[in-house]
Amino acid sequence: MTTTMNSVLRIAPAAPAEAAAHFRAGLAFHTDVSDVAAALGAGGDPGFVLADSRSTEAWDQGHIPGALHLPTALLPEQAGQLLDLSVPVVTYCWGPGCNGAARAALALAELGYRVKEMLGGFEYWVREGLAFETWQGRERRTPDPLTAPVDAGDCGC
Repeated sequence: MTTTMNSVLRIAPAAPAEAAAHFRAGLAFHTDVSDVAAALGAGGDPGFVLADSRSTEAWDQGHIPGALHLPTALLPEQAGQLLDLSVPVVTYCWGPGCNGAARAALALAELGYRVKEMLGGFEYWVREGLAFETWQGRERRTPDPLTAPVDAGDCGC
C-alpha cells in the first residue's frame, strides 16, 4: 500500500477508539447555535440555562431571547443567586474569535456547575438568521448562506 505523504497525513489519524473518545469528550464540553436554538424552540423546559457572559453594553446591543445575563466578572457573586446547581448551564459570548464563553464556563465549573460552551456565540446566532433582542425590541437578520442552509430547516448534521 502506497501512502501519500502530505501535511494532512504526515501525522497519522488516531485509532478509531481514540478518535471516538476525543470527539465524545468534545461534545460533553460544547454545543452549537443550531442545537441550542432547536432546544429553546421546542417549547417547555430545555433542561439548561443559557447564560450570556458579556458586558451590559454588549447585552444591550443584542442577546438571545430567554438568555440570562451573567457577565463573567459577576459570576462569583451572582451565580448562586441566579442558577441552580442541578441545572446545566450553556455559556455564550460574542463569537468564535472570543474566549469569553470559555472563561465563563471555567468559572462556573469551578463553582460546581455542569456547563457547556455554545460554539459560534452571539455572532453565529445572528448569522444563522435567528431572532435576537435589543433594548429596542426583537430583530432577525437574513441568514448568511455560509453558516445556514438557504432552503432547509437545518444543516442535517
